[in-house]
Amino acid sequence: MIGRMTRSRGRPHHDDILTPAEWRTVHAVQHGMSNRTIAARRGISVNAVKYHLRNVFAKLGIGDRGRLKRWFDVPKGSALAGERAMKGTLELGAIGQISRSVRDIDEAKRFYGDVLGLRHLYTFGKLAFFDCGGTRLFLTQESATPGPESVLYLRVPDIQHAYHELCARGVAFEGAPHMIHRHADGIEEWMAFFKDPEGRLLAIMAQLPQRQSS
Repeated sequence: MIGRMTRSRGRPHHDDILTPAEWRTVHAVQHGMSNRTIAARRGISVNAVKYHLRNVFAKLGIGDRGRLKRWFDVPKGSALAGERAMKGTLELGAIGQISRSVRDIDEAKRFYGDVLGLRHLYTFGKLAFFDCGGTRLFLTQESATPGPESVLYLRVPDIQHAYHELCARGVAFEGAPHMIHRHADGIEEWMAFFKDPEGRLLAIMAQLPQRQSS
């Protein structure tokens, strides 16, 4: 029919350097997940994860996973977008989160929640979170026998500034700051991991409210 508009085919255009699916894949890689783990967490195939990574490598001009882990940028529309890193004295806050591996997440939830009486915050798959006197306790189910490890998560008011400042001081991060979860209310969780002299893992973490559209 004359005058009838034709629709373009293919995926919708994104006005960001990466698509939402590619950002999720990048952040999962920066969080240390394997392709198989990313696929299981996202409910997609391993080939789909590889497809997203090929597109990411091509767009960013990055040829390997190691460089991707250290690449840092922020998704357009993220709570961190538009925020400039603050200048001044670096100030690490109180410990925000402690993690512990468990053999069975349901058993652990009953113990920490029902037996110990800690306030359950939320559960995400094989991950469960409790409030421990203002410090968040993070439980994750592992296939292997849990060890005595404990990751220290330090809250910072500005994760960009803290990351760059600590890098300048010689701290070797495992990867760049990355968003690990966006809650239903829009709050974003950002983290970046590094190790102490003994090789034990620590992290800086920040929670950012949903960005208000102008």
